[in-house]
Amino acid sequence: MPHRCRNLTYAIAAAAVVTAGFAFPSGATAAAPRTATSDFNGDGYADLAVGVPDGTVDGKAKAGYVNVVWGGPKGVGAHGSIRVTQATPEVPGTPEAGDRFGASVALVDLNGDGIAELLAGAPGEDVTDRGTDAGMVTVVGGSTDGPGPGSTVLTGPSPSAAYGRSVAAAELTGGDNKAIVTGGTDKVVARVIQGEDSMITTVVAAPMGGRAPVLATGDFDSDGTSDLAVAYWTAGNPSTQSHVRLWRWDADRSEMANFWNTDNAGVTALAAGDFDGDGHDDLALGECREIADENIDDPCGPEELATGGGIHVHYGSPASGSFGSRAQTLNQDTAGVPGVAEDGDRFGASLAVGDVNRDGRDDLIAGAPGEAIGSRAGAGAAWLLSGGAQGLLDAGGAATSVAWNQDTSGVPGVAEAGDTFGAAVASGDGNADGVPDVTVGSPGENASLGAAWLLRSGSARDSAAFSPRTLGLPYLSTAQKYGKPLSSR
Repeated sequence: MPHRCRNLTYAIAAAAVVTAGFAFPSGATAAAPRTATSDFNGDGYADLAVGVPDGTVDGKAKAGYVNVVWGGPKGVGAHGSIRVTQATPEVPGTPEAGDRFGASVALVDLNGDGIAELLAGAPGEDVTDRGTDAGMVTVVGGSTDGPGPGSTVLTGPSPSAAYGRSVAAAELTGGDNKAIVTGGTDKVVARVIQGEDSMITTVVAAPMGGRAPVLATGDFDSDGTSDLAVAYWTAGNPSTQSHVRLWRWDADRSEMANFWNTDNAGVTALAAGDFDGDGHDDLALGECREIADENIDDPCGPEELATGGGIHVHYGSPASGSFGSRAQTLNQDTAGVPGVAEDGDRFGASLAVGDVNRDGRDDLIAGAPGEAIGSRAGAGAAWLLSGGAQGLLDAGGAATSVAWNQDTSGVPGVAEAGDTFGAAVASGDGNADGVPDVTVGSPGENASLGAAWLLRSGSARDSAAFSPRTLGLPYLSTAQKYGKPLSSR
C-alpha cells in the first residue's frame, strides 16, 4: 500500500508567502509576460537551473550545488545567478563530501502561483537511520527575493538507494495535483500531492544496471492528463534486458499503471513533444540502441540508423488509436542532418523540446557530446531538428535541421577535445520575446570547469557563453563539470 505523509504540501504553500515585497531586478520591466513555468524569481522571464553535483561547497568535494541563472531582456547568463546549496538557509541538510546535490534538477510551478519551485536530487546523501548514499530529493520555493523555504520530498529507504539520480514533476493524477517522481537505484517512486495530503507509491522496481532511470512526462494516451515515461536497461545482471515504458494514474487503485512498452531499447534520453502538430504528444528516444537479441523487431528502428547514436520517435494517435503505431528514426546519415554517423558520437544523448520556429509544431534539440570536430575527439555538437507535417522527417525521409559546435560561426569559443559540448540541452524563453532559446551545456570545457552556451531563438547569431568564472561562482580551480544537467521550460 502507498505510504502517506503530510509535510511537503505545507512547505510548498509557505513558498508562496515570501512573494510579498516584490521588487523588479535590474533590467526587468513590469510588462514582461508571466508565462514561463521555470520562472524562479517571479519577474516573468524563464530561468535556467544548472545542476553542479561535482561542485565543491564549503571545502567539501562533490557536495554539489544548483546554479539558478536568471533570465532577462538579454536571456540567461547576462543577468546574474544564485547558488543554491545545502548550506543555503532553509534548504534541508548540510553540505558533505559526495552528496552530489544537483545531480538532477527541475524548475516547475508546483503550487500554481506563477513562480517555479526548484527540485534537486542528492543521490549521495547519507540519511540518518537509512544509511550511506540513501539519497534525497529536495524542493526549494521560488520567490521575488531569493530562495524560499525548502523541504525534503523523498529520502531513500536504505543504503545505496540513491534517491535523486533523476527527477521529474507533472500533473499525473489530474485535478491540479502534482506528482514528483524520483529515480534511484533500481527503482522509480512517485510522491503525489493531493490537497493537504500526499502519498508515496512505487512506479517500477527492476534491475537498472547501476544507471539513473530516464524520466519524461507527456500526455501519451491523449486523455488530457500527463503520463510518465520511464527508460532503463541492464546487461547481464541478472539478465540483459531493456525497456521504455509508459505509465498513467489509476484512480481506482491510487497508483501508476503501465499501459505501453517497447522492449530491448536502451536509451540515454527521453523527450515529449508534438513534432507533427496533430495535437497528440509524441515520444523521442535519444541514443536509442538495441541492447540484446530478444527477437523483437527493430525497437530503435533500422539498425543502420543507430550508428553513432540514433533518435527513434514514437508518434501519438487520437484517443481511439494506438500510441506509437507510427515511428521515425534518424541519425547523422539521414538526409538533412549535418555530419556523419560515427561510433562514439552519442547522437541523441541529450534531448529538449521547444517550438523554436513558432510554426505550431515542436522542434527537437539533440546533443552528441562524443562528436569529433575535425581531429578533436569528444568536442561535441548539438542539433536543432525542426518538426513538420510528418514529424521530424518529411514524406521523403529527410530532416530539416541545423547543427552547432564551438567552431560554428557566431558561437563563442573553440572546439577542443573532451569539451563534450551537447552533454545537456535545454529550451526556454529566457528573454520573454515569445521565441524559445536553446541552452547547450559543455561540462568538459576549460579542463572540466564547464560552461554553457545560449543560442538566442535557436540561432548562432548573437550567441553567448557563461561559466562559473563569468557568473562569479567559487572554487574556480576545481573540475566542477558545469553544464550538466540543465532545466528550463
